[in-house]
Amino acid sequence: MTYTIKGKTGDWELVIGLEVHAQVTSNAKLFSGSGAAFGAEANGQVSMVDAAMPGMLPVINKWCVEQAIKTGLGINATVNTYSVFDRKNYFYADLPQGYQISQFLQPIVSDGHLMIEVGGETKRIGITRLHVEQDAGKSMHDQDPRRSFIDLNRSGIALMEIVSEPDIRTPDEAMAYLKKLRTILRYLDTCDGNMEEGSMRCDANVSVRKAGEPFGTRCEIKNVNSIRFVGQAIEYEARRQVEVLEDGGEIRQETRLYDSNKGVTRSMRSKEDAHDYRYFPDPDLLPLEIEQAWIDRVKAAMPELPDARTERYVSLGLSPYDAGVLVAEKETAAYFEALAKGRDAKLAANWVTSELFGALNKTGKSIEEAPVSADKLGGLIDLISDNTISNKIAKDVFQIMLETGEDAGAIVEKQGLRQVTDTGAIEKAIDDILAANADKVAEYRSGKDKLFGFFVGQTMKATGGKANPGMLNDLLKKKLAG
Repeated sequence: MTYTIKGKTGDWELVIGLEVHAQVTSNAKLFSGSGAAFGAEANGQVSMVDAAMPGMLPVINKWCVEQAIKTGLGINATVNTYSVFDRKNYFYADLPQGYQISQFLQPIVSDGHLMIEVGGETKRIGITRLHVEQDAGKSMHDQDPRRSFIDLNRSGIALMEIVSEPDIRTPDEAMAYLKKLRTILRYLDTCDGNMEEGSMRCDANVSVRKAGEPFGTRCEIKNVNSIRFVGQAIEYEARRQVEVLEDGGEIRQETRLYDSNKGVTRSMRSKEDAHDYRYFPDPDLLPLEIEQAWIDRVKAAMPELPDARTERYVSLGLSPYDAGVLVAEKETAAYFEALAKGRDAKLAANWVTSELFGALNKTGKSIEEAPVSADKLGGLIDLISDNTISNKIAKDVFQIMLETGEDAGAIVEKQGLRQVTDTGAIEKAIDDILAANADKVAEYRSGKDKLFGFFVGQTMKATGGKANPGMLNDLLKKKLAG
């Protein structure tokens, strides 16, 4: 997909790499047994290790390692059987040790990729690495007019930093990559992907260049907390860089923040290089050696991932678009799986993506809060499939189900909505309509074919909308043919 930024001196190309910090789904932190739940009372989940008390040694959480292995397999990467934890040295108030335990030259996962689709085109985005590291605490500057406070609940929480190659060329590709990655993380249950709560955060590295030229100087936009804002931040930053260069200026390598209220990026600090952090292997932690048998066990237990599920849904007769909509969220796919089991997949998909989604959008509810369960919606679809009710009546029944929670079968029986499939009853209704509208019958037979819809509507009205549509059409055509 071609995307260029129009400048005074011609077209510019955008080059983007993304660094995603995904909080590992775990009950405990990476190197201590402290809780990792979101929303706890400030400093209520802090151990001696998290607070960097003298003599406290880190002990690695095996579960967090397994979550990283699973994620590596999910992004089509190599899980390295040998990796090393390093100390990344910098000094800030919310980093008690004065360093962060991370990985540098030898990460746990490397050489992965994701396939994304934008504008009908499929593209491969390389993933350089996934490494495991501990999070810092949180500085709070809005609690007191003169003082800042520190909450160490996040200190030591396990993160996976997932670094893409600079293969992304448009804001839309960046957003598609983030959506795809978040979907995979959720399918794997390795991160909940909640950007609003900070359990998934994104840094975007952005540079511009003329086509065919080497990469330009990049600026890093730090900690953007929504996929939509990532797209907006990249768009603004790219145009800012083009304006600077075309006015004869120079792009400085720096870290910037995105102000979502004003839609602009602002300079935060000069961008550090690896040597500024003085990385060295953590002397308190041995190299991490993973047995291949462990990787194989994790691989054998992997769930079906979005791409594979999309292919399976297409093989069931769904369009690629509908399949993509259904697999985009793990909960939606689970609902559809339960609904479609033993039923027509296309019909089930239509009801989920049209009627159910429409109802959820109106009420602002998620599919997990759906007032009609997959089992109950399945009961309604069964009544359509066995010709008990028509699709039109089914929509009316569905509205009643939304309001009352009753089963479809009970509503149909209570309100006498069973479809009329008695040929004799439908024929009598047609005969009555044709007799009452002899002039229109003559017009139809003289060539006014559009009047067929009139006769269908009148017969449906006469039968209370309960005549089987297929039978009605066939009988009506025969009667009108004379």
